[in-house]
Amino acid sequence: MSVLQHKNILLGVTGGIAAYKAAFLVRLFIKEGAHVKVIMTPDAEEFVTPLTLSTLSKNPVYSTFSDEEKNWNNHVEIAEWADLMVIAPATANTISKMVLGKSDNVLITTYMSATCPIYVAPAMDLDMYKHHSTQKNLSELSKHEHYIIEPESGELASGLVGKGRMAEPEHIVRFIKKNIEKGLPLQGKKILITAGPTYEPIDPVRFIGNHSSGKMGFSLAKEALNLGAHVVLVTGPTALDLSHDNLELIRVTTAREMYDKAMAHYDEMDVAIASAAVSDYRVKEVFDKKIKKTDDTLTIELVKNPDILKELGKRKKDQILIGFALETNNEVENAKEKLEKKNLDFIVLNSLQDKDAGFKKDTNKVSVITNTETTRFHTKPKEDVAKDIFDFLIKNVMK
Repeated sequence: MSVLQHKNILLGVTGGIAAYKAAFLVRLFIKEGAHVKVIMTPDAEEFVTPLTLSTLSKNPVYSTFSDEEKNWNNHVEIAEWADLMVIAPATANTISKMVLGKSDNVLITTYMSATCPIYVAPAMDLDMYKHHSTQKNLSELSKHEHYIIEPESGELASGLVGKGRMAEPEHIVRFIKKNIEKGLPLQGKKILITAGPTYEPIDPVRFIGNHSSGKMGFSLAKEALNLGAHVVLVTGPTALDLSHDNLELIRVTTAREMYDKAMAHYDEMDVAIASAAVSDYRVKEVFDKKIKKTDDTLTIELVKNPDILKELGKRKKDQILIGFALETNNEVENAKEKLEKKNLDFIVLNSLQDKDAGFKKDTNKVSVITNTETTRFHTKPKEDVAKDIFDFLIKNVMK
């Protein structure tokens, strides 16, 4: 998973020879999981066709204020759609128009309506790039929170050799990703998350388990990664998967395995979130062969599993520790008792009495409980619940 995944990227292409690289840039953004729309200046169409960029982006390409049927290309709506705008290549002419606000084409008009971060990748001949007016304009854009992706040195279209080539598409993508990561609120933080059920074997075929799907824990991991954290996700058996450069995914089966992995990583963590549905008991003696149906009843002796959250609470030093409580009665009272006994910073409560909460569902309805307050949230998709939990963490606990 990339920090660009699900981002809406608006790519502005202007009339320079480097416009052909826009095709490669679109493909790289798509590969990162982003959604891409392209705006071109009329001159850019001399170097790369709208059909090419439309095919690669899977979206219409805008180069005029209206389409062939005279329907208005609403530059305000296009600008509002974007999470970030990238102008690549950015010619000296377009850079000048951006500074002066000369909105004589749909690209500049959309740019002036954009409130998202703007990335500018200049591309021009050596002397044009070095010219005092170009340098002044780039400096002016930098003052207004535009991110300038420096051009690279090499042979230019004029035959000169020097600085002015548009940065290679992979370098542009890398620059944007690093810039986004740098500004994320959990950048540099390490977060441990437990997720899913645990299965306690009875024999080689059967086990004691629960209905947890792991969806809540995986949603928490995704959101932590989106916010810049390095995540250690210890998950019990689940069909879910997740990949990211900043993720260490550890799969376990039993509660004791989850305990061992959680304890092995806990000391180096800044935050730990125990969202797993851990089996409270395990079979004392696991049968080495499948149990046959011989009697009408079967007695199996169970023993307690280690309490992972309680042990994390005992070992807590500077870590922030968050637990989950899934209750069926006296929900708030039981959650508050767990909060205190297990030395938690806050606990996330959901109830099996609520039809929108619980195992295997895509939605959840939670309350966040601290020693001093209870914050209740409406029913939401688990991805949005994860956002609420981290928003609460960042604003109220990590401040």
